[in-house]
Amino acid sequence: MGRLFGTDGARGIANKEITVDLALAIGRAAAMVLTSEEVKHPTFIIGKDTRISGDMLESALAAGLTSVGANVVLLGVVPTPAVAFLVKKYNADAGVMISASHNPFEFNGIKLFNEEGYKLPDEIEEKIEDIVLERSHDVKLSYDGDIGSVSYSHDGIDLYIEHIKSTIDGDLSGIEIALDCSNGSSSKTAEKLFTELGAKVHILSAEPDGVNINKDCGSTHMENLIEYVKSNNLKVGLAFDGDADRCLAVDENGNMVDGDFLIAICANDMYERGVLKGNAVVGTVMTNMGFNKFCEEKGLRFEATKVGDRYVLEEMNLSGYNIGGEQSGHIIFSDYATTGDGQLTGVQLLDIIKRTGKSLSELATIMKRYPQVLINVKISNSMKPSFYTDRHIKDEIKKISNILGNRGRILVRVSGTEPLVRVMLEGEDYQEISVLAEEAASVVRERLG
Repeated sequence: MGRLFGTDGARGIANKEITVDLALAIGRAAAMVLTSEEVKHPTFIIGKDTRISGDMLESALAAGLTSVGANVVLLGVVPTPAVAFLVKKYNADAGVMISASHNPFEFNGIKLFNEEGYKLPDEIEEKIEDIVLERSHDVKLSYDGDIGSVSYSHDGIDLYIEHIKSTIDGDLSGIEIALDCSNGSSSKTAEKLFTELGAKVHILSAEPDGVNINKDCGSTHMENLIEYVKSNNLKVGLAFDGDADRCLAVDENGNMVDGDFLIAICANDMYERGVLKGNAVVGTVMTNMGFNKFCEEKGLRFEATKVGDRYVLEEMNLSGYNIGGEQSGHIIFSDYATTGDGQLTGVQLLDIIKRTGKSLSELATIMKRYPQVLINVKISNSMKPSFYTDRHIKDEIKKISNILGNRGRILVRVSGTEPLVRVMLEGEDYQEISVLAEEAASVVRERLG
């Protein structure tokens, strides 16, 4: 993990950690690193979610980019995967998304995409970091007619919606669903997308005011959607996060269906249709043990990466696989997208429900979820490096691993997007792993909290 960029871009409290000065500097450095000297006026597209700080950071990024000669196209409020798609569609040199994803409104972040719509690899981000933090290169400002320009996209959302619609052969007529837009980016796209596909749509949390993004709604707060689906006797509910690159679901009984189940359902459908490349699925070290069992029973190959959809995608591209993702609902269908896309996931899931005639609860029986306990321990960002060298934490992890044996596992890791250490235990006995998780979290809290 870099000094500026984590597993999903630069992220922090807006105007405190992610400042106007930093955004301006990232804009300039990105233009220097991501474009060649032969391109006099490279084009960058910029999207944002609904946070109140988005306008401020958008202006700073545009100022930094234009000051070194880059032209900027502002997309307005769009999902993160729309930026990844439109980079290539517009033949732009790079894309920028201003978002802190599932975090509260006071946070914001900056994600960068290359000309193919992929998140930047570590080595490219490190070059940008060196320019921003170490001032390792002189910034060559543009003057007179060489200063870049700013324009506005008027068709970006429609192009993105048409692309998602094109990923299925049929439509979604006859399906009645609830969509929780998290007061975020999908507030601009979800109703139009799913309605045009023929579904009858109930919209929740689609009135962003700059400070209510992810607040008691969306994929991190499923309670309202669960209750709504049950109360209205709907077939399914879909919840997105603030920038709509995640999707979680609720079945007709009000049970949450997380990313592991969604990947299993979609991978199995792809396998049965003969389109699952390599008969393989990519997950992360946080993927539930039940998913591994599902793959074993189906004869599928399972590859686990570090946490972060960028690492999932790297493995998919390296090995030629076409589905992968995370329990959190980041799911990548590489036949159609270069990053996780919540609305694409929702469309694929509903298409399976319609084609098979099965309910979501019936589809979800494809795997059994092992009990899992996750405890987030708050630490300061400055303490994150100490985690990797602390002997007491390492000893505690080893002790618990020995206790669990082959009945479960422990995973303790630093979050790449928040000031947290995540303690996760998984096993057959919920009571046992709950007690052991608290013990491990106490050691982490004592050493780093």
